[in-house]
Amino acid sequence: MTTKNTSGRGQRELRVRVKTAKGRKLSSTLWLERQLNDPYVIRAKKEGYRGRAAYKILELDDKFGFLKPGGRVVDLGCAPGGWCQVAVERVNALGQRKNKPEGTVLGVDLQEVEPISGAEIHQLDFLSDDADEKVKGWLGGRADVVMSDMAAAASGHKGTDHLRIIALCEAAAAFAFDVLEEGGTFVAKVLAGGAENELQAILKRNFTKVANVKPPASRADSSEKFVVAMGFRGRASEPEDGEA
Repeated sequence: MTTKNTSGRGQRELRVRVKTAKGRKLSSTLWLERQLNDPYVIRAKKEGYRGRAAYKILELDDKFGFLKPGGRVVDLGCAPGGWCQVAVERVNALGQRKNKPEGTVLGVDLQEVEPISGAEIHQLDFLSDDADEKVKGWLGGRADVVMSDMAAAASGHKGTDHLRIIALCEAAAAFAFDVLEEGGTFVAKVLAGGAENELQAILKRNFTKVANVKPPASRADSSEKFVVAMGFRGRASEPEDGEA
C-alpha cells in the first residue's frame, strides 16, 4: 500500500493507493482504495460511527427533522448499527440533554448485532407474524419513526435487484403501518429503476407528505435514494379495483 502527497504547503492530505495483491481481483482493489479514501469512511472512524451510512440518516434528519428528543424509533435491519447510533443521539435516548425528554431506540435485525449504548437491540425477523406486537411491547407503545436502510442480497442483475429492494421496502412500509403512531414518519432506502410507482402510491395514501431524496453521503454512482414519508394518517383502506 502506498500513499501520495496531494497537498501543497500546510496541512498534508494523503491519498491511499492500494496495490493489487496476488489472487485479488482488480475490482476488489478499487473498492478497497475507494473505501480507504472515502471522506465519510474516514469521518465515521474519527467520530465513532459504525459505518458511513450513519451520515445518510444524519443528513436526512437535518433536512426533515423527524428524530426529535423523546421520540420512539424502530430501526429495521439495524446492523451494523450506525443508524441506531445517530437515533440515540438525536432522540436523547441516553438522557445527556437534561432539559430534553428521553427517547427510545429499538433496533431489530436477523443477525446478532453488537450492543449499542442507549439502544435496545433484538434479533428478530420483522416479517414474522407477531413481529409488530413484539416491537410495540418492547417500545411500550407505538413508534414515532420507523426507518430502514435494508437492501436485499444482490443478484448481479440490476432489474432483479431493483424489484427485490422495492418489495423489501413495501414490506417495511406495511410493518410501519402496524406500529406507527399517527403523525409518525417512515424512512427507507430504495433503488431508482422504475418500479417505485406502487410504493409511492401506497405511501401517499397513508402519509401527508412523501419526499424522495438522495443525501450527499449517498455515493454519486449509486442508484440508491431514500423515501421520507411524514404525517402518518393511520392505515388507509386499499382502493377498490379501478380507483386511482
